[in-house]
Amino acid sequence: MSKLISKNKIANFDYEIIEKYVCGVSLLGWEVKSIRANNVNLKNSFCSFLKTELWISNMHVSKYMLVEGDEVRARKLLLKRSELNKILTKQQKYKYAIVPLSLFWEKGNIKLEIGLAKGRNKADKRAYIIERDAKKSLKNIL
Repeated sequence: MSKLISKNKIANFDYEIIEKYVCGVSLLGWEVKSIRANNVNLKNSFCSFLKTELWISNMHVSKYMLVEGDEVRARKLLLKRSELNKILTKQQKYKYAIVPLSLFWEKGNIKLEIGLAKGRNKADKRAYIIERDAKKSLKNIL
């Protein structure tokens, strides 16, 4: 059972998700307390490789009480070396973006779901909106 903390709502609109991975996040103590209080935002966050490690940037974790700390610092993502190699080769080969999709609790640990994604252009976004609205109207009729 996993409990959703935060979701990147615009990721599914701006990108077509090809593959999904679940990874851990290296956090400080005050960040965990702030995330437990749902003071986190994944909007405009992205993942990138520095050498052979995967990092998430622009994930905004609000300050907890009066703790001094950087709210949008880069945080290391914890994945197995084989998964990191797969993601790196696919990113370089197909020019995919690595996008954080959701943050959730799993067995007492904070996990982040990331996705290999291909960007959508304006026409694709319009088609996605039309398709989504058609599904909603069908659901309302039934």
